[in-house]
Amino acid sequence: MKNTVAVIIVNWNSWSLLARCLQALAAQTYRDFTVTIFDNASQETMPLDMLSGFPQARLVRNDCNIGFAAANNLAVQKYTGDSAWIALLNPDAFPQADWLAQLMSATESHPDCAVFASRLLDAADPTRLDGDGDIYHISGRAWRAGRGQKVPQHSPSAYPVFAPCAAAGLYRRSAYNAVDGFDEDFFCYFEDVDLGFRLQLAGYACLLIPGAIVQHMGSATSGGQHGDFAVYHGHRNLVWTYFKNMPGLLFWIFLPLHLAINLATLLQYGQRPGLILRAKRDALLGLPRMLRKRRSIQGRRRVGIANIWRILDKRLLPK
Repeated sequence: MKNTVAVIIVNWNSWSLLARCLQALAAQTYRDFTVTIFDNASQETMPLDMLSGFPQARLVRNDCNIGFAAANNLAVQKYTGDSAWIALLNPDAFPQADWLAQLMSATESHPDCAVFASRLLDAADPTRLDGDGDIYHISGRAWRAGRGQKVPQHSPSAYPVFAPCAAAGLYRRSAYNAVDGFDEDFFCYFEDVDLGFRLQLAGYACLLIPGAIVQHMGSATSGGQHGDFAVYHGHRNLVWTYFKNMPGLLFWIFLPLHLAINLATLLQYGQRPGLILRAKRDALLGLPRMLRKRRSIQGRRRVGIANIWRILDKRLLPK
């Protein structure tokens, strides 16, 4: 009998966090799932008793760090059997006991939906949101909805969002494969926004499930969201996401705004000019490759531009 959900955790030097994550998975009320831990060549030694409390988890150890995007793709292709659903979970994400139960209930209530986002709480202050899914602005900037705000006392049972944060997202396997999964050129950062955009273009909408709650630390092993690693990859991949995915007339209408946002970024990181210039230089060098991908993505688009317009954030200035 096949398992309904395959949970994938990509690990890199996060053993202590992973132990807490696995404890949270062991407490799940929904039990029809497998767990694959894909270790991206951690330098830290794995504790000997790491999996003692979770013997059914499969550990796959890679001999080099191939990045978050490629690791998830490989895990989906080789280590998840024929599970109908793929749940991505970061080591620094700690789901409540009914997390999977809430998500799987949503798949039954919304059988036409293929992508579901979790409600992320700030692990340091669970009274505040770490994000209710991802927002994509017409300029090409993206951020997590509601981040830093107080957790709402009342929320709808489910509502549309642009994309899930891949720290805790659920994807129908057939939809994930239909758009070729993550773009491995991204390595990490913004890869979930890019995947979410391609899923939207292919006609796979995303719902936020407020009852599917996960405490999230965020960027726990990559130097923080403002560290050099995150800034470089995030701001390079921001450009690639826009050029690959923004469809038709919207691409040309908002291109000046996208260019202006990138110029503003150079000022924002003026104290680290070499870092941000390298990110934008490498983004430009990669554009021919991204434009080739764009032709394929736009050729497979299954929704009209009006549909994409409705899910974009259109405020005057991005957050």
